[in-house]
Amino acid sequence: MKLLMIEDNESVSEMMQMFFLNEGWDATFKFDGREGLDAFLASPKEWDMITLDLNLPSLDGMMVAREIRKVSKTVPIIMLTARDSESDQVIGLEMGADDYVTKPFSPITLIARIKALYRRSEIIEASVADKTDDLSFDIETQHFKMNTKTREAYLDEERIEGLTPKEFDLLYTLAKKPRQVFSREQLLELVWDYQYFGDERTVDAHIKKLRQKIEKVGPQVIQTVWGVGYKFDDSGVA
Repeated sequence: MKLLMIEDNESVSEMMQMFFLNEGWDATFKFDGREGLDAFLASPKEWDMITLDLNLPSLDGMMVAREIRKVSKTVPIIMLTARDSESDQVIGLEMGADDYVTKPFSPITLIARIKALYRRSEIIEASVADKTDDLSFDIETQHFKMNTKTREAYLDEERIEGLTPKEFDLLYTLAKKPRQVFSREQLLELVWDYQYFGDERTVDAHIKKLRQKIEKVGPQVIQTVWGVGYKFDDSGVA
């Protein structure tokens, strides 16, 4: 794995460098937002993973994530933040981060998050590489259909545009078992491939963005079951 860590705290970078070397990963470290963005833009296809601090000199993590997403929709981004407010974490996800880790963090936890996110990205890339002209759908109902090879989803023949890899996986997990209620803990395990140790707000943030994209083409098919979680249900679509 070739990893870009944009982090202004040099002691954190030095600590993580030892763990990255132990994993056999090729890590590059930048201590400034603009320098980190320039390193990415110099060779966007070179990077397999980006860890991005929220508070950076010259250009903050939110802006860096937004600029990266203009170039690449798929490179995995984990945002590191000393802030523990829900709004900062939600905004980070909305700017394009796939995951976030709150400081102070355990290096082992960060390594586990990176591995889980990388596994997901490899699955997606393999699916795209295996893309064929087969137009059959993995999920197809009267109103909704999804193709995991082309990574496309449609509601009443209108394509749901701009789905991130995580949003697509989340929608697929819900839609392949219509009307089944999934708790946030279950979705974290199924979609993110690991447990969040009680922090489930990332699910709510992704559901919010996913709903906004669905509503651009038709009725809402992701329902909240209060006190439990979420479900997919298109039976009420006219």
